[in-house]
Amino acid sequence: MEDLVETGRKFVQAMRDRQGIANVHDMYAETAESVEAVVPPGRYVRVASGRDAIKAKREDWLAGHEIHRLEADGPYLHPPNRFAVRFEVDVTQKATGRQMNLREIAVYSVEDGRIVREEFFMAPK
Repeated sequence: MEDLVETGRKFVQAMRDRQGIANVHDMYAETAESVEAVVPPGRYVRVASGRDAIKAKREDWLAGHEIHRLEADGPYLHPPNRFAVRFEVDVTQKATGRQMNLREIAVYSVEDGRIVREEFFMAPK
């Protein structure tokens, strides 16, 4: 369980430090999957497969949004191999100027100290 705690804390700190893109290579398995709650605007799939696809998804999202505030709360453990993080983010969508408060929970599955799957659950508006 110590490995799960360490992985979860390292991940949450990277998000708080706005190093979510930089940590993909170190924290995710090469074959990891990222599953969104719904198909994001401008995309055609809910699932990004592979570390490079996850990194590209994050870069694309960051390019389209200005982050004003990002909170990452956790990790919340579900031994032996999962943890959750609560996110709250205030952003402005660059293309439209629309300001949004996004709230979601993400559940991360870990194998051998690396994230193999992340699933996002969104809060209703």
